[in-house]
Amino acid sequence: MNIEELREYCLSKKGTTESFPFDETTLVFKVMNKMFAITDLEKDLSISIKCDPELAINLREQYPAVKPAWHFNKAHWNNVIIDGSVDVSLIREWIDHSYDLIVSKLPKKDKKVLGVPPTLKLRRTK
Repeated sequence: MNIEELREYCLSKKGTTESFPFDETTLVFKVMNKMFAITDLEKDLSISIKCDPELAINLREQYPAVKPAWHFNKAHWNNVIIDGSVDVSLIREWIDHSYDLIVSKLPKKDKKVLGVPPTLKLRRTK
């Protein structure tokens, strides 16, 4: 996975926008103005994504490329180094999980705009 594939995948999620709210290299992906993924365009490719706290710990124990996200609540955010050691399908699954976590907490009116059920079920992830 390269930066363009990562960007295209994040932008394929319904209602997603991209911006540079912090500086000119930190690319942020949001759904309904809430962050679900962040990457730095100047550093080695990685992505910070939101994660269920229990799952976050399990992923860090299981995958050396998964670390607590720097500058974020470490209970809820992981940073995944995209160096080929983690299968692309898993990275996509974790992006989906992050997106779903954010969408599940949105008000009903925002969920309606996105066309998701008011009681969105989180996808299972490995």
